[in-house]
Amino acid sequence: MKRLLATILAAGLFLCQTGLCAPVEFWLTDPEGSARFEEQTSNLAFTRSTEIQPTIEVDDNRSFQTIDGFGFCLTGGSARHLVRMSLGARSALLKELFSTGGTGIGTSYLRVTIGASDLNDHAYSYDDLPAGQTDPDLVKFSLDPDRAEVIPVLKEILAIDPTLKILASPWSPPAWMKTNQDFVGGSLDPKFYDSYAKYFVKYIRGMGAEGIPIDAITVQNEPLHPKNNPSMLMLAPEQDEFIKHHLGPALGQAGIRTKIILYDHNADRPDYPLSILNDPDARKFVDGSAFHLYRGPIEALSKVHDAYPDKNLYFTEQWVGAPGNLLADLDWHVKTLIIGATRNWSRTVLEWNLASNPELTPHTDRGGCTQCLGAITIDGDRVVRNPAYYIIAHASKWVRPGSVRIASNEPESLPNVAFKNPKGNKVLIVVNAGQSAQTFAIRWHAQACLSTLKKGAVGTYVW
Repeated sequence: MKRLLATILAAGLFLCQTGLCAPVEFWLTDPEGSARFEEQTSNLAFTRSTEIQPTIEVDDNRSFQTIDGFGFCLTGGSARHLVRMSLGARSALLKELFSTGGTGIGTSYLRVTIGASDLNDHAYSYDDLPAGQTDPDLVKFSLDPDRAEVIPVLKEILAIDPTLKILASPWSPPAWMKTNQDFVGGSLDPKFYDSYAKYFVKYIRGMGAEGIPIDAITVQNEPLHPKNNPSMLMLAPEQDEFIKHHLGPALGQAGIRTKIILYDHNADRPDYPLSILNDPDARKFVDGSAFHLYRGPIEALSKVHDAYPDKNLYFTEQWVGAPGNLLADLDWHVKTLIIGATRNWSRTVLEWNLASNPELTPHTDRGGCTQCLGAITIDGDRVVRNPAYYIIAHASKWVRPGSVRIASNEPESLPNVAFKNPKGNKVLIVVNAGQSAQTFAIRWHAQACLSTLKKGAVGTYVW
Protein backbone atom coordinates (compact mmCIF):
# COMPACT_ATOMS: atom_id res chain seq x y z
CA MET A 1 0.00 0.00 0.00
CA LYS A 2 2.75 2.49 0.93
CA ARG A 3 4.55 1.78 -2.38
CA LEU A 4 1.27 2.29 -4.31
CA LEU A 5 0.58 5.58 -2.53
CA ALA A 6 4.11 6.81 -3.21
CA THR A 7 3.76 5.94 -6.92
CA ILE A 8 0.40 7.74 -7.18
CA LEU A 9 1.67 10.84 -5.39
CA ALA A 10 4.80 10.98 -7.55
CA ALA A 11 2.68 10.70 -10.70
CA GLY A 12 0.43 13.48 -9.40
CA LEU A 13 3.42 15.75 -8.74
CA PHE A 14 4.71 15.13 -12.28
CA LEU A 15 1.31 15.97 -13.80
CA CYS A 16 1.08 19.16 -11.73
CA GLN A 17 4.52 20.20 -12.90
CA THR A 18 3.36 19.74 -16.49
CA GLY A 19 0.13 21.69 -15.91
CA LEU A 20 -2.17 18.67 -16.17
CA CYS A 21 -3.72 18.70 -12.67
CA ALA A 22 -6.30 20.70 -10.71
CA PRO A 23 -4.89 21.96 -7.38
CA VAL A 24 -6.95 21.46 -4.21
CA GLU A 25 -7.01 23.72 -1.16
CA PHE A 26 -7.21 21.73 2.06
CA TRP A 27 -8.41 23.26 5.35
CA LEU A 28 -8.01 21.07 8.42
CA THR A 29 -9.17 20.87 12.01
CA ASP A 30 -7.48 18.04 13.91
CA PRO A 31 -8.83 17.93 17.49
CA GLU A 32 -6.00 15.66 18.67
CA GLY A 33 -3.35 17.73 16.90
CA SER A 34 -2.59 21.41 16.58
CA ALA A 35 -4.52 22.31 13.41
CA ARG A 36 -7.55 24.54 14.01
CA PHE A 37 -9.19 25.32 10.67
CA GLU A 38 -5.84 25.92 9.04
CA GLU A 39 -4.93 25.72 5.37
CA GLN A 40 -2.48 22.88 4.75
CA THR A 41 0.54 23.05 2.48
CA SER A 42 0.16 19.47 1.29
CA ASN A 43 0.09 20.15 -2.50
CA LEU A 44 -3.09 18.16 -3.04
CA ALA A 45 -4.22 17.98 -6.66
CA PHE A 46 -6.51 16.02 -8.97
CA THR A 47 -4.58 13.80 -11.31
CA ARG A 48 -5.40 10.74 -13.36
CA SER A 49 -7.85 8.46 -11.64
CA THR A 50 -6.72 5.84 -9.16
CA GLU A 51 -8.33 2.71 -7.76
CA ILE A 52 -7.45 3.49 -4.15
CA GLN A 53 -10.23 2.71 -1.67
CA PRO A 54 -12.24 4.16 -0.04
CA THR A 55 -13.25 6.75 -2.62
CA ILE A 56 -15.59 9.72 -2.34
CA GLU A 57 -17.14 10.33 -5.74
CA VAL A 58 -18.22 13.96 -6.35
CA ASP A 59 -20.71 14.53 -9.16
CA ASP A 60 -21.42 18.20 -9.93
CA ASN A 61 -23.86 17.19 -12.67
CA ARG A 62 -26.43 16.35 -9.98
CA SER A 63 -27.55 19.26 -7.81
CA PHE A 64 -30.03 19.73 -4.97
CA GLN A 65 -31.01 22.71 -2.77
CA THR A 66 -29.53 26.20 -2.76
CA ILE A 67 -27.70 27.29 0.40
CA ASP A 68 -28.61 30.52 2.21
CA GLY A 69 -25.72 30.39 4.67
CA PHE A 70 -24.05 29.09 7.81
CA GLY A 71 -23.78 30.97 11.07
CA PHE A 72 -24.87 31.61 14.60
CA CYS A 73 -27.57 33.04 16.82
CA LEU A 74 -26.79 36.60 17.92
CA THR A 75 -28.43 36.82 21.33
CA GLY A 76 -28.69 39.92 23.48
CA GLY A 77 -25.93 38.48 25.63
CA SER A 78 -23.70 37.97 22.58
CA ALA A 79 -24.22 41.60 21.56
CA ARG A 80 -23.42 42.80 25.09
CA HIS A 81 -20.09 40.98 25.17
CA LEU A 82 -19.15 42.41 21.77
CA VAL A 83 -20.16 45.98 22.66
CA ARG A 84 -18.01 45.88 25.80
CA MET A 85 -14.84 45.11 23.83
CA SER A 86 -12.56 47.94 22.79
CA LEU A 87 -13.34 49.34 19.34
CA GLY A 88 -10.18 47.94 17.75
CA ALA A 89 -10.57 44.47 19.22
CA ARG A 90 -14.25 44.27 18.29
CA SER A 91 -13.56 45.47 14.74
CA ALA A 92 -10.86 42.84 14.25
CA LEU A 93 -13.06 40.08 15.67
CA LEU A 94 -16.09 40.98 13.56
CA LYS A 95 -13.93 41.03 10.41
CA GLU A 96 -12.63 37.59 11.32
CA LEU A 97 -16.17 36.32 11.85
CA PHE A 98 -17.95 37.93 8.90
CA SER A 99 -15.41 38.47 6.11
CA THR A 100 -13.90 35.78 3.89
CA GLY A 101 -10.51 37.38 3.28
CA GLY A 102 -7.40 36.14 5.09
CA THR A 103 -8.37 34.41 8.32
CA GLY A 104 -12.04 35.41 7.99
CA ILE A 105 -14.48 32.52 8.29
CA GLY A 106 -17.32 34.20 6.36
CA THR A 107 -20.31 33.77 8.67
CA SER A 108 -23.18 34.50 6.27
CA TYR A 109 -26.39 33.99 8.27
CA LEU A 110 -27.54 35.18 11.69
CA ARG A 111 -30.58 34.42 13.79
CA VAL A 112 -31.60 37.23 16.13
CA THR A 113 -34.29 37.41 18.78
CA ILE A 114 -37.47 39.47 18.58
CA GLY A 115 -37.35 40.79 22.13
CA ALA A 116 -35.41 38.83 24.72
CA SER A 117 -34.26 35.23 24.68
CA ASP A 118 -33.15 33.24 27.71
CA LEU A 119 -29.63 34.56 27.08
CA ASN A 120 -30.59 38.08 28.15
CA ASP A 121 -30.35 39.21 31.76
CA HIS A 122 -34.13 39.67 31.90
CA ALA A 123 -37.20 38.99 29.79
CA TYR A 124 -38.60 41.89 27.78
CA SER A 125 -40.62 42.72 24.67
CA TYR A 126 -40.97 45.92 22.66
CA ASP A 127 -44.28 46.83 24.29
CA ASP A 128 -44.10 46.10 28.00
CA LEU A 129 -46.78 47.53 30.25
CA PRO A 130 -47.75 47.53 33.93
CA ALA A 131 -49.89 44.58 34.98
CA GLY A 132 -53.50 44.89 33.84
CA GLN A 133 -52.81 47.29 30.94
CA THR A 134 -53.04 46.49 27.23
CA ASP A 135 -51.99 48.26 24.03
CA PRO A 136 -53.81 46.53 21.14
CA ASP A 137 -52.86 49.27 18.67
CA LEU A 138 -49.19 49.10 19.78
CA VAL A 139 -48.98 52.82 20.39
CA LYS A 140 -46.14 52.22 22.85
CA PHE A 141 -44.14 49.84 20.64
CA SER A 142 -40.41 50.69 20.66
CA LEU A 143 -37.15 49.01 19.68
CA ASP A 144 -35.37 50.98 22.43
CA PRO A 145 -34.41 47.85 24.45
CA ASP A 146 -32.12 46.82 21.55
CA ARG A 147 -30.64 50.21 20.68
CA ALA A 148 -27.70 50.07 23.08
CA GLU A 149 -26.29 46.68 22.06
CA VAL A 150 -28.07 44.53 19.46
CA ILE A 151 -28.76 47.17 16.81
CA PRO A 152 -25.26 48.76 16.90
CA VAL A 153 -23.59 45.34 16.60
CA LEU A 154 -25.81 44.35 13.67
CA LYS A 155 -24.93 47.61 11.91
CA GLU A 156 -21.22 46.91 12.34
CA ILE A 157 -21.68 43.40 10.98
CA LEU A 158 -23.69 44.56 7.97
CA ALA A 159 -21.00 47.13 7.19
CA ILE A 160 -18.63 44.18 6.75
CA ASP A 161 -21.08 42.00 4.80
CA PRO A 162 -24.17 43.84 3.53
CA THR A 163 -25.45 40.60 1.95
CA LEU A 164 -25.67 38.74 5.28
CA LYS A 165 -29.14 37.27 5.85
CA ILE A 166 -30.95 37.70 9.15
CA LEU A 167 -33.67 35.45 10.59
CA ALA A 168 -35.63 36.84 13.56
CA SER A 169 -37.46 34.68 16.11
CA PRO A 170 -39.61 35.60 19.15
CA TRP A 171 -39.36 33.73 22.44
CA SER A 172 -42.53 35.41 23.70
CA PRO A 173 -44.94 38.19 22.75
CA PRO A 174 -45.60 40.97 25.27
CA ALA A 175 -46.95 39.39 28.45
CA TRP A 176 -50.25 41.30 28.16
CA MET A 177 -51.02 39.43 24.92
CA LYS A 178 -50.84 36.04 26.68
CA THR A 179 -53.37 33.94 28.49
CA ASN A 180 -51.27 33.85 31.68
CA GLN A 181 -49.95 37.46 31.55
CA ASP A 182 -46.41 36.10 32.04
CA PHE A 183 -43.28 35.78 29.90
CA VAL A 184 -42.98 32.10 30.86
CA GLY A 185 -45.45 29.72 29.23
CA GLY A 186 -49.04 30.57 28.48
CA SER A 187 -50.52 30.92 25.01
CA LEU A 188 -51.34 33.79 22.69
CA ASP A 189 -54.77 35.16 23.62
CA PRO A 190 -56.94 34.94 20.47
CA LYS A 191 -58.25 38.47 20.99
CA PHE A 192 -54.70 39.73 20.42
CA TYR A 193 -53.90 37.75 17.25
CA ASP A 194 -54.25 40.88 15.11
CA SER A 195 -52.16 42.92 17.56
CA TYR A 196 -49.40 40.33 17.49
CA ALA A 197 -49.39 40.27 13.68
CA LYS A 198 -49.01 44.06 13.78
CA TYR A 199 -46.15 43.58 16.28
CA PHE A 200 -44.21 41.62 13.63
CA VAL A 201 -44.93 44.31 11.04
CA LYS A 202 -43.66 47.05 13.36
CA TYR A 203 -40.54 45.03 14.20
CA ILE A 204 -39.64 44.35 10.56
CA ARG A 205 -40.30 47.94 9.53
CA GLY A 206 -38.42 49.29 12.54
CA MET A 207 -35.35 47.18 11.88
CA GLY A 208 -35.52 48.10 8.21
CA ALA A 209 -35.52 51.79 9.16
CA GLU A 210 -32.28 51.10 11.06
CA GLY A 211 -30.75 49.63 7.90
CA ILE A 212 -31.18 46.05 9.15
CA PRO A 213 -33.22 43.99 6.66
CA ILE A 214 -35.02 40.98 8.12
CA ASP A 215 -34.96 38.22 5.52
CA ALA A 216 -37.20 35.81 7.44
CA ILE A 217 -39.10 35.30 10.68
CA THR A 218 -40.14 32.23 12.56
CA VAL A 219 -43.49 32.51 14.32
CA GLN A 220 -42.36 31.15 17.69
CA ASN A 221 -39.11 29.74 19.03
CA GLU A 222 -39.65 26.19 20.33
CA PRO A 223 -43.46 26.38 20.42
CA LEU A 224 -43.71 23.06 22.28
CA HIS A 225 -41.35 24.14 25.12
CA PRO A 226 -43.29 26.54 27.39
CA LYS A 227 -40.95 26.26 30.41
CA ASN A 228 -38.13 28.51 29.25
CA ASN A 229 -37.91 32.20 30.16
CA PRO A 230 -39.19 33.70 27.91
CA SER A 231 -41.37 31.11 26.16
CA MET A 232 -44.86 30.41 24.88
CA LEU A 233 -46.87 27.31 24.04
CA MET A 234 -48.21 27.53 20.49
CA LEU A 235 -49.81 24.33 19.25
CA ALA A 236 -49.92 23.62 15.52
CA PRO A 237 -53.63 24.54 15.07
CA GLU A 238 -52.94 27.88 16.79
CA GLN A 239 -49.94 28.62 14.58
CA ASP A 240 -51.97 27.63 11.53
CA GLU A 241 -54.79 30.01 12.50
CA PHE A 242 -52.39 32.85 13.31
CA ILE A 243 -50.55 32.57 9.99
CA LYS A 244 -53.48 32.23 7.61
CA HIS A 245 -55.85 34.78 9.13
CA HIS A 246 -53.49 37.27 10.79
CA LEU A 247 -49.71 37.22 10.19
CA GLY A 248 -49.73 36.32 6.49
CA PRO A 249 -52.37 38.89 5.54
CA ALA A 250 -50.75 41.56 7.75
CA LEU A 251 -47.35 41.21 6.07
CA GLY A 252 -48.99 41.17 2.67
CA GLN A 253 -51.06 44.28 3.34
CA ALA A 254 -47.93 46.06 4.59
CA GLY A 255 -46.03 45.14 1.43
CA ILE A 256 -43.47 43.18 3.45
CA ARG A 257 -41.72 40.33 1.64
CA THR A 258 -40.00 38.86 4.72
CA LYS A 259 -40.38 35.08 4.66
CA ILE A 260 -42.59 33.26 7.18
CA ILE A 261 -41.00 30.05 8.47
CA LEU A 262 -42.94 27.47 10.51
CA TYR A 263 -42.26 25.50 13.66
CA ASP A 264 -38.62 26.20 14.78
CA HIS A 265 -38.37 23.21 17.10
CA ASN A 266 -37.17 19.61 17.34
CA ALA A 267 -37.05 17.04 14.57
CA ASP A 268 -39.12 14.56 16.60
CA ARG A 269 -42.32 16.36 15.52
CA PRO A 270 -42.39 16.73 11.72
CA ASP A 271 -46.16 16.34 12.05
CA TYR A 272 -46.30 19.92 13.40
CA PRO A 273 -45.10 21.70 10.23
CA LEU A 274 -46.76 19.12 8.00
CA SER A 275 -50.17 19.76 9.58
CA ILE A 276 -49.87 23.46 8.72
CA LEU A 277 -48.49 22.85 5.24
CA ASN A 278 -51.48 20.57 4.66
CA ASP A 279 -53.70 23.66 4.97
CA PRO A 280 -53.60 25.47 1.59
CA ASP A 281 -54.85 28.71 3.15
CA ALA A 282 -51.85 28.80 5.49
CA ARG A 283 -49.37 27.21 3.10
CA LYS A 284 -49.63 30.05 0.57
CA PHE A 285 -48.04 32.40 3.12
CA VAL A 286 -45.27 30.01 4.19
CA ASP A 287 -41.72 29.77 2.81
CA GLY A 288 -40.74 26.65 4.77
CA SER A 289 -40.03 24.98 8.11
CA ALA A 290 -37.26 25.31 10.70
CA PHE A 291 -35.79 22.64 12.96
CA HIS A 292 -33.62 22.11 16.03
CA LEU A 293 -32.19 18.72 17.01
CA TYR A 294 -32.42 18.31 20.76
CA ARG A 295 -34.77 15.43 19.96
CA GLY A 296 -35.49 13.34 16.88
CA PRO A 297 -33.44 12.28 13.82
CA ILE A 298 -32.05 14.73 11.30
CA GLU A 299 -33.61 12.58 8.56
CA ALA A 300 -37.04 13.90 9.62
CA LEU A 301 -36.29 17.01 7.57
CA SER A 302 -36.46 14.92 4.41
CA LYS A 303 -39.91 13.70 5.40
CA VAL A 304 -41.15 17.29 5.28
CA HIS A 305 -39.26 17.97 2.03
CA ASP A 306 -40.68 14.87 0.37
CA ALA A 307 -44.24 15.94 1.23
CA TYR A 308 -43.72 19.55 0.08
CA PRO A 309 -40.60 19.80 -2.10
CA ASP A 310 -41.51 23.37 -3.08
CA LYS A 311 -41.15 24.54 0.54
CA ASN A 312 -37.74 25.23 2.05
CA LEU A 313 -36.06 23.78 5.13
CA TYR A 314 -33.82 25.53 7.65
CA PHE A 315 -31.73 24.29 10.55
CA THR A 316 -31.83 27.15 13.05
CA GLU A 317 -30.39 26.09 16.40
CA GLN A 318 -28.13 23.61 18.20
CA TRP A 319 -26.14 24.29 21.34
CA VAL A 320 -22.70 23.20 22.50
CA GLY A 321 -22.67 22.59 26.25
CA ALA A 322 -19.91 24.07 28.37
CA PRO A 323 -17.02 23.52 28.76
CA GLY A 324 -16.99 21.98 25.27
CA ASN A 325 -15.12 18.97 23.90
CA LEU A 326 -13.61 19.68 20.49
CA LEU A 327 -13.17 16.03 19.51
CA ALA A 328 -16.72 14.96 20.37
CA ASP A 329 -18.47 18.22 19.45
CA LEU A 330 -16.72 18.62 16.10
CA ASP A 331 -17.46 15.02 15.11
CA TRP A 332 -21.16 15.09 16.07
CA HIS A 333 -22.03 18.58 14.83
CA VAL A 334 -20.21 18.32 11.50
CA LYS A 335 -21.49 14.79 10.85
CA THR A 336 -25.06 15.43 11.98
CA LEU A 337 -25.63 19.09 11.07
CA ILE A 338 -23.15 20.49 8.52
CA ILE A 339 -23.38 17.20 6.62
CA GLY A 340 -26.63 15.65 7.90
CA ALA A 341 -28.88 18.71 7.79
CA THR A 342 -27.73 19.78 4.34
CA ARG A 343 -28.02 16.23 2.99
CA ASN A 344 -31.61 16.40 4.26
CA TRP A 345 -32.38 19.59 2.31
CA SER A 346 -31.61 22.33 4.83
CA ARG A 347 -30.55 25.70 3.39
CA THR A 348 -28.88 26.79 6.66
CA VAL A 349 -27.03 25.45 9.68
CA LEU A 350 -26.92 27.75 12.73
CA GLU A 351 -25.16 27.15 16.04
CA TRP A 352 -26.44 28.51 19.37
CA ASN A 353 -25.00 31.01 20.19
CA LEU A 354 -22.36 33.44 18.90
CA ALA A 355 -20.64 34.64 22.08
CA SER A 356 -20.50 33.93 25.80
CA ASN A 357 -18.26 35.11 28.62
CA PRO A 358 -16.28 32.89 31.03
CA GLU A 359 -19.19 32.93 33.50
CA LEU A 360 -21.73 31.97 30.79
CA THR A 361 -23.83 35.01 31.61
CA PRO A 362 -26.19 36.72 31.08
CA HIS A 363 -29.18 34.41 31.25
CA THR A 364 -32.66 34.79 32.65
CA ASP A 365 -33.86 33.22 35.87
CA ARG A 366 -36.70 30.64 35.83
CA GLY A 367 -35.27 28.56 33.00
CA GLY A 368 -32.51 30.45 31.21
CA CYS A 369 -29.61 28.35 29.89
CA THR A 370 -26.72 28.23 32.35
CA GLN A 371 -24.37 26.02 30.27
CA CYS A 372 -24.66 27.43 26.74
CA LEU A 373 -21.13 27.81 25.36
CA GLY A 374 -20.74 30.46 22.68
CA ALA A 375 -18.82 29.90 19.47
CA ILE A 376 -16.40 32.35 21.04
CA THR A 377 -15.75 33.26 24.66
CA ILE A 378 -15.09 36.96 25.20
CA ASP A 379 -13.23 38.08 28.30
CA GLY A 380 -12.54 41.80 27.92
CA ASP A 381 -10.62 41.90 24.64
CA ARG A 382 -9.42 38.30 24.98
CA VAL A 383 -11.13 35.82 22.64
CA VAL A 384 -11.22 32.03 22.88
CA ARG A 385 -12.51 30.09 19.87
CA ASN A 386 -14.75 27.21 20.91
CA PRO A 387 -16.05 24.13 19.02
CA ALA A 388 -18.97 25.89 17.29
CA TYR A 389 -16.55 28.38 15.71
CA TYR A 390 -14.69 25.58 13.89
CA ILE A 391 -17.89 23.65 13.11
CA ILE A 392 -19.31 26.61 11.18
CA ALA A 393 -15.99 27.77 9.71
CA HIS A 394 -15.54 24.50 7.82
CA ALA A 395 -18.65 25.38 5.79
CA SER A 396 -19.11 29.14 5.93
CA LYS A 397 -15.81 30.29 4.40
CA TRP A 398 -16.31 28.46 1.12
CA VAL A 399 -19.96 27.38 0.92
CA ARG A 400 -21.20 30.89 0.23
CA PRO A 401 -24.85 31.95 -0.12
CA GLY A 402 -26.11 30.83 -3.51
CA SER A 403 -24.04 27.63 -3.42
CA VAL A 404 -25.85 24.44 -4.37
CA ARG A 405 -25.41 21.04 -2.85
CA ILE A 406 -24.10 18.49 -5.34
CA ALA A 407 -23.95 14.72 -5.23
CA SER A 408 -21.38 12.63 -3.40
CA ASN A 409 -21.39 9.09 -2.06
CA GLU A 410 -20.62 8.29 1.60
CA PRO A 411 -18.03 5.56 2.21
CA GLU A 412 -18.20 3.95 5.63
CA SER A 413 -16.76 6.17 8.40
CA LEU A 414 -16.30 9.09 5.99
CA PRO A 415 -19.48 11.21 6.21
CA ASN A 416 -19.27 14.06 3.72
CA VAL A 417 -21.22 16.62 1.74
CA ALA A 418 -20.33 18.49 -1.45
CA PHE A 419 -21.29 21.86 -2.89
CA LYS A 420 -20.66 24.08 -5.89
CA ASN A 421 -20.30 27.70 -4.86
CA PRO A 422 -21.23 30.80 -6.94
CA LYS A 423 -17.64 31.16 -8.18
CA GLY A 424 -17.75 27.63 -9.57
CA ASN A 425 -15.52 26.09 -6.89
CA LYS A 426 -16.35 22.62 -5.70
CA VAL A 427 -16.29 22.25 -1.92
CA LEU A 428 -16.18 18.91 -0.11
CA ILE A 429 -16.48 18.66 3.70
CA VAL A 430 -15.37 15.33 5.20
CA VAL A 431 -15.15 14.07 8.77
CA ASN A 432 -13.24 10.92 9.71
CA ALA A 433 -15.77 9.22 11.97
CA GLY A 434 -13.65 6.07 12.26
CA GLN A 435 -11.37 4.96 15.06
CA SER A 436 -8.08 5.45 13.25
CA ALA A 437 -6.49 7.58 10.54
CA GLN A 438 -7.91 7.04 7.04
CA THR A 439 -6.39 7.65 3.62
CA PHE A 440 -9.00 8.05 0.91
CA ALA A 441 -9.45 9.24 -2.64
CA ILE A 442 -11.66 12.07 -3.86
CA ARG A 443 -12.73 11.37 -7.42
CA TRP A 444 -14.12 14.04 -9.75
CA HIS A 445 -14.47 14.02 -13.55
CA ALA A 446 -12.37 10.84 -13.91
CA GLN A 447 -9.54 12.37 -11.85
CA ALA A 448 -8.65 11.75 -8.24
CA CYS A 449 -6.62 13.14 -5.37
CA LEU A 450 -5.58 11.47 -2.15
CA SER A 451 -5.84 12.77 1.41
CA THR A 452 -5.47 11.48 4.93
CA LEU A 453 -7.51 12.49 7.97
CA LYS A 454 -6.73 11.45 11.53
CA LYS A 455 -9.49 10.14 13.79
CA GLY A 456 -12.07 12.86 14.45
CA ALA A 457 -10.46 15.33 12.03
CA VAL A 458 -12.48 17.43 9.60
CA GLY A 459 -11.25 18.53 6.19
CA THR A 460 -12.69 21.08 3.79
CA TYR A 461 -11.41 20.56 0.22
CA VAL A 462 -11.82 23.31 -2.39
CA TRP A 463 -11.02 23.13 -6.12
